[in-house]
Amino acid sequence: MKLAWLLWLASVMPAHEADRTCLAAMVYLEARSESQLGQAAVAEVAMRRREDGRWGDSVCDVVNARLQFAISTTNKNYMLRNPEAWKKAWLVADHAMQMWELPADQREFVVPDASHFVAGEHASPAWSKGHPVAVIGAHSFYNIN
Repeated sequence: MKLAWLLWLASVMPAHEADRTCLAAMVYLEARSESQLGQAAVAEVAMRRREDGRWGDSVCDVVNARLQFAISTTNKNYMLRNPEAWKKAWLVADHAMQMWELPADQREFVVPDASHFVAGEHASPAWSKGHPVAVIGAHSFYNIN
């Protein structure tokens, strides 16, 4: 399926379903080759940012924020061609959304306090020079606040 179509579909869905779709698309684009734990950590960063509010009020706003995640930098004609990876990303997104519906003290965190991540082979932003909160697969997670 084409990324543009998926994002359009999210724009006409009820808010909760739209957010799950946007989160799954972000997980797919950012971490489809990672373990379930790595994908959950990537999803957790987006959920934490949504809760923080500086990047948007919805998951779709957060993951579409300019230059923050792959959705904003990937060509909208990009084809999501791996149905197994999409299914895995969808399940990870669903679990993350359920986790963040719980009170904060009942959530199980993969990367506590992480607000940013970077895949080492793709970028090396200035903010990623400190010590990461965690490293899972190819991703390093940071608390940048």
